[in-house]
Amino acid sequence: MYEELFAKHKVVPVVVIEKIEDAIPTLKAMLDGGVSVAEVTFRTECAEEAIRRGCKEFPEMDIGAGTVINGEQCERAIKAGAKFIVGPGTSDEVMAVCKKHNIPYLPGCITPTEIMHALANGYDIIKFFPAGNYGGLKTMKALSGPFPQVKFLPTGGISLENLREYLDWNKIVACGGSWMMKGDIKANCEEVAKIEKEYIK
Repeated sequence: MYEELFAKHKVVPVVVIEKIEDAIPTLKAMLDGGVSVAEVTFRTECAEEAIRRGCKEFPEMDIGAGTVINGEQCERAIKAGAKFIVGPGTSDEVMAVCKKHNIPYLPGCITPTEIMHALANGYDIIKFFPAGNYGGLKTMKALSGPFPQVKFLPTGGISLENLREYLDWNKIVACGGSWMMKGDIKANCEEVAKIEKEYIK
């Protein structure tokens, strides 16, 4: 279930919808710019409804929920139509809900202990967040020594300037970030889409 998602997308925008009326215009701007995936953060009051409306309006998009920290949020996100779940950390509750619904989950991990916990539960693709604060590529490459089976979705501190540097490493399945959501979303996503095409086989 992960393979299909990351075969199509090498950048996963982190999308914060503060007002529900912004949901459709924001997602449309992304789609018009050539980006058809969104991690809608579950930390705003309208996130659940934004996912619901987005999935209905743009069925061709892979819309998931981010910042999911407990089972109750996870159930709501999946019921709204989320196609994948991302956590800032690792939650046993969220793992259980995602397994029940057969939905891809990317647990957040930084330390070897957290990675071992994810692996013990069957997860070998992890979100590495906040990547920039925790040493970025250098730290992930060090962690890759004892955990060669692990692949990463780093988020935090990534931009157009260093995106290729991250994607060049074969342990990176995709990169997350919110930089393309600032300013002209459509134009920013066009730049992202150009780089993505270099890495989508």
